[in-house]
Order: sequence, then structure tokens, then C-alpha cells
Amino acid sequence: MLTIHRADVLLPGRGDEPVPGGAVLVDGRALAALGPYEELAAAHPAARVRRWPGVLTPGLCNPYGPELLEAAYHPDPREAAELGTEPLTGEALAALEMTDARWGASARRGTKRMLAHGTVAVAGDLWRDAVRDAVARAGLSSEERFTDPPGPPSFDPFAGRPAEEAFLLPLRSGAGADADFAVFAIPADGDPYAALAEHGAGSCVATVLGGRLVHRRA
Repeated sequence: MLTIHRADVLLPGRGDEPVPGGAVLVDGRALAALGPYEELAAAHPAARVRRWPGVLTPGLCNPYGPELLEAAYHPDPREAAELGTEPLTGEALAALEMTDARWGASARRGTKRMLAHGTVAVAGDLWRDAVRDAVARAGLSSEERFTDPPGPPSFDPFAGRPAEEAFLLPLRSGAGADADFAVFAIPADGDPYAALAEHGAGSCVATVLGGRLVHRRA
């Protein structure tokens, strides 16, 4: 089924001009076309349409894969009374009895939180099999990291760097172009890059990975 995802502004990335009233056409897992919504809708009248508020951008790459998934424990909601809800690191992590199964469950919760921030890839070497499996099952790609990011580790790929540097790849249609993108409920007027930096990836309302809607804010 063809699906058109439309937003107030389409931001293709890598220097391309924003497209007010822009949209992308998804065919299976592929990004089949992008441009003004009216043009895509006229060319594909039978396509299902999803309307999102804000700005549609390329999917993000979180540079803190090892720090967030192998040097932090993400408590199960059932552990909240004892451990709280925020990731545990340092001495608090060392005090836990971490098995491979517990690392895998923690990483699954961590990747879910990444998806809720528009992330479609993580960077950095992951050494634990259970963590790598959780990342693969979530559909996130693993990217090489050539330098250590400045920190501190954050689920927000926009934090501490220009917004465009957080994009994994620009939105392009054609052979082999996966439909990986995110939508952020931010003001659509003015400079979208400045708005993304100001409001952060926590404003994500939808993440699409390989054509699948893997996160939608309730």
C-alpha cells in the first residue's frame, strides 16, 4: 500500500531547501518520492495519507550507542519504586547483578526510547551480543564512530551540535532508498534548523523505519 506522510514543512537535509506543505511517498519499505503534498497526492490519488504536525526530517543517528546501551541500565517500569525511572550508570550500575538477559532487556527499553526521539541508527562499537541483538531487532542500523562525541550522553541527537549533523542520511527517493524519517512537533514558521535545536528530539511525534511506523506519540 502506498502511504503519503505530509507535514507542515519537509526538511530533506544536506543543504536542500525546506518544502512548505511537503510530503514523502512510501511504497513498502522504500521512499518512492518526496515533494509538495499536492503534487504527490495528485499523482497517487489512491494512496493513504497520514497528516503530521510540524517538520518532517531524515531519521537521526544517536552518537552515544555504547554509552547509552552498554554503560547504562534502563530500569524496567516494575523496578521504578526501587531503582527509579532514569538510566543507572557508574556506582549505581555496578551495584546491580547484570546478566546477559538483563543487558538485553535494558537495551530493548533503551532502543525504544531512542525511537521515541526520532533515532534510526546508533554510532559506536557495541560489544555485548545481547545489546547488538536488541539493536538489530529494533531495526536500528549500527554506524561506525570515528571520534568520541563531546558528551554528556543524551537520547537527544540534536543536543550539543547543529541539527543537520544529527541526520543519518538526507531524504532521497530512488532504488535502495529506505523510508527512514521522523516528524517533530515544532513551529513550522521561521528557521526549522533553529527550531529543532531549540525544542530538541523530545518533540518527536513519529518515527518511520523502513516504511514502518515504529513510534507514534499518543
